[in-house]
Amino acid sequence: MKQILIVERLFDGEDFHQNMAVTIEAGCIIAVQSAEAIDIDIDPNTISKLAGTLTPGFVDVQVNGGGGALFNAQPNVECIETIGRAHARFGTTGFLPTLITDDVEVMAKAADAVALAIKQNKAGVLGVHFEGPHLSIPKKGVHSQQYIRNISDAELAIFSRQDLGIKVVTLAPENVSTQVIKSLVKAGVRVCLGHSNADYDTVVAALNAGATGFTHLFNAMSALGSREPGMVGAALESQDAWCGLIVDGHHVHSAAARIAINAKPRGKMMLVTDAMPPVGMSEDASFELFGIKVVRQGDRLNATTGELAGCVLDMVGAVNNSVSMLGLSHGEALRMASLYPAQFLGFECGPGSTSNLGSSNSLGFIKPGYRADLVLLNQKNQVSRTYIGGKIVFAQ
Repeated sequence: MKQILIVERLFDGEDFHQNMAVTIEAGCIIAVQSAEAIDIDIDPNTISKLAGTLTPGFVDVQVNGGGGALFNAQPNVECIETIGRAHARFGTTGFLPTLITDDVEVMAKAADAVALAIKQNKAGVLGVHFEGPHLSIPKKGVHSQQYIRNISDAELAIFSRQDLGIKVVTLAPENVSTQVIKSLVKAGVRVCLGHSNADYDTVVAALNAGATGFTHLFNAMSALGSREPGMVGAALESQDAWCGLIVDGHHVHSAAARIAINAKPRGKMMLVTDAMPPVGMSEDASFELFGIKVVRQGDRLNATTGELAGCVLDMVGAVNNSVSMLGLSHGEALRMASLYPAQFLGFECGPGSTSNLGSSNSLGFIKPGYRADLVLLNQKNQVSRTYIGGKIVFAQ
């Protein structure tokens, strides 16, 4: 059955338009036109008139938890669903459940859960992100040192599975050979570099081997210096690699974020949340991570050992922070939350194209041939409604 959304304002991924109609059928956008062009004889029961701005749904490639759930603690489908519901409140329509450094048995359970979630078509699940365990101990952050290790056949078998949707693996290139990186890429893995103390040459070699991203730029990686460019320098120099950026006012100084955005080609910087269980929960929510208590203080999470421990950031918050803190246009901030991560994951392939999840699964635009993953923002640019595949998954 067709449905038509008539909206006051629409951001199609490129431009803003007034008084538009979006026609949806079978979870896919089939027409976008002026509301004035709608057939007057159309069934009024198929029409919804919406106040606010309709935008492409947000895509988050790094989501550890939300709604009180932590993927490492509960690597099952129920946890993934809880996380998805929590983030849908803030406009996330596609996400990668993210498992930080852990035991190989937990990794296997997480992979099974993601495979089942995809098989059951759970809303918003695009794949999985393994953040570790092949990281650098000096740059481990809040990751548990006891689980940081060299890559083995057991992990390679998990990473090579073909039932996990989009696969992202964050690794430290000083601890994983370029030959292994090439093998991962051949197995369909998007390799991101992070939690690393690698020098510039090692990072460039990893990029040449097929790595295509950097996990939470600036955080837990070798810094840019005048004589030692480090991982940050290699990330900013690369014309092809994407960078995830946490815009919460704590992880990256606003000036550093602006410098990075200006340095990179347009489209290669994407917003991520690195979200933890308190997203969508009360202000006093705290949780444990490998036996260490993590405490929320306002919009900041710190382990009792002192490290920043992920975020309580959500995607619409990241968008609005990018406007207020970084001075970006609202359109560019929205693209950093939708189009650019969709391109990184390979979901922006053009109208009518196919992706890992089947036909009509292009994301990042509101155009014919794209999936109807949509977010309605109110006048304060907060989420009032979220659609995944044309179905309402959150309404305020």
